[in-house]
Amino acid sequence: MEPKSDDGSSNIRVRLLDNDGRIEDNTISGPTSFSRTCFNGLNALSGVGILSVPYALASGGWLSLIFLFIIALSTYYTSLLIQRCMDIDPTIRNYPDIGERAFGTMGRMLVSTTMNVELYMVVTGFLILEGDNLQNLFGDHIQLQIFGLDGKQCFVIIISLIILPTVWLNNMSILSYISASGVLASILLLASILWAALFDGIGFQTSQTHFINWKGMPTAISLYAFCYCAHPVFPTLYTSMINPKKFSKVMFVCFLLCTISYASMAIVGYLMFGPSVFSQITLNLPTNKISSKVAIYTTLVNPIAKYSLMIKPLENSIENQLPIHYKTRVCSLLIRTAFVISTVIVALAIPFFGYLMSLVGAFLSVTASIVLPCLCFLKISGIYQRLGFEQVFIVGIVIMGITIMLVGTYTSVLQIISHL
Repeated sequence: MEPKSDDGSSNIRVRLLDNDGRIEDNTISGPTSFSRTCFNGLNALSGVGILSVPYALASGGWLSLIFLFIIALSTYYTSLLIQRCMDIDPTIRNYPDIGERAFGTMGRMLVSTTMNVELYMVVTGFLILEGDNLQNLFGDHIQLQIFGLDGKQCFVIIISLIILPTVWLNNMSILSYISASGVLASILLLASILWAALFDGIGFQTSQTHFINWKGMPTAISLYAFCYCAHPVFPTLYTSMINPKKFSKVMFVCFLLCTISYASMAIVGYLMFGPSVFSQITLNLPTNKISSKVAIYTTLVNPIAKYSLMIKPLENSIENQLPIHYKTRVCSLLIRTAFVISTVIVALAIPFFGYLMSLVGAFLSVTASIVLPCLCFLKISGIYQRLGFEQVFIVGIVIMGITIMLVGTYTSVLQIISHL
């Protein structure tokens, strides 16, 4: 069964396309083993959020690590709720289907809109990330200034021009497999940074760390939530398994390994740079060291490959709404080019990676990974009609999610406005 176009918005980490440009997950081609499903799940959970967890820890202090584990446990539980929704109704094939089964057409529209906006904001963050790291890497050697734009802004435009031809492509299988290297990239990034700390003279700064910082806690929690926003792809993983009964074990392995990875990066990065750590830890690394260059180049390659794959669902959703006489190659190219230009404009207008990802985590990731799975399960299962321990527990998770969403969104918006 081909996934519908709005399902394409559900996966913000790894997205494959077939030769005709249709969205599909890399697990949908046939029955998938337990180990392959674990790899696909790890790819979905492993993203650019790992760059910001040291900054998140520095924002909230050591005590904020508790919230990393709380969010990890909550999102692990909501992933199991998605599985239970699909067990109740075997016709469910993707995340928007769950929204429609629970709340009708409006539910599907809500899920699809949330995923599309999240994708748009994430690819915009890619451009900011590229500009920041290229400026850090070459800013001292290459002085750019075009039409009054500074070096970082020029790098954003240059990267967008490199990315643009990949957005025009329909057959993007090569980029798909490059972008599927999220697991390897995360391991390589963590190893490079640990090497820089132990062998390249950076060391650790334990005396400058803080136990708690309540003012920065909303930012920390929002960034932690951004790390666990892969839930929309879980239905595809579930339906692709040879033995779907092992899905809960897959989720346990994926969440355990990713949480260890995120926590390790947060602790190592915070110990290395203390409260001075940037929103992307690669910006703190000395660019003259081999380990630093490995970390930065790893950071640079993945977003270039992933941009076109992630923006594709948005393009398809627009192109599918066009009248038949406008469904031409020229119109398609214009729409795709317009998307790239619009993300460049947003990246230049709001060049704050940490604050933007905090906003995405608080408003969109919490909605998709915590609130919606709980509400959909309550409605589909019907347990909302009777009082019980699980119902109270789920409602508690929803209240926690809404609180994070409101406080985190408010804080992120204020931070963005104050820096404009």
